Amino acid sequence: MTISFSSSGFRNITISGKVAVGSTTLFNGLREKLSPLGWQFFSGGEFTREYAVKNNLFPKESRKHHAATVYSDEFDREVDTLIRKKLEEESHLVIESDLAGFNAQNIPSVLKILLVCDDALRIDRLVNRDNITIEEAKKHLKIREEENTKKWQRLYGRYDFWDPKFYDLIIDTYKHSPIETLNLVLDKIGYSQR
Repeated sequence: MTISFSSSGFRNITISGKVAVGSTTLFNGLREKLSPLGWQFFSGGEFTREYAVKNNLFPKESRKHHAATVYSDEFDREVDTLIRKKLEEESHLVIESDLAGFNAQNIPSVLKILLVCDDALRIDRLVNRDNITIEEAKKHLKIREEENTKKWQRLYGRYDFWDPKFYDLIIDTYKHSPIETLNLVLDKIGYSQR
């Protein structure tokens, strides 16, 4: 297996998108393919959940994912600064985080991926992932995204953080299966199996 960066021009990858678009699924698929080649992986969601549980900000036993409002503004800025620094200084790195692609603007050689998906499928994924009702999933999605967007716009400006203009590759995970999504990314970075 080889990756030709001379042809792709990408040395790092970010994965971003709204809740339940399949970013963790893509992240794990890339980890399976690329970690044997020396790639490193950082999940903003895993990192912040561990921090929240360790600091008693969120109950460990809760199955639902939580909003960014659980954390202080200072913590959010520190995490986003850490991610940006990693993208600037390291190579062979995949970062999955809500704002990783947005925050990677103007950093050369970063493939910024935006995953999008139909709301009905996102709700279905939440129901199955978090073992909640459809109404709970709709409410959770609405509240979490409104709270996150409000906080991030206060911190970073009144942007649409998922505007395709900020990204290099936009994949609709309603139209593409997890394997197809993974293959689109692998093709984009020049991955080939030999």
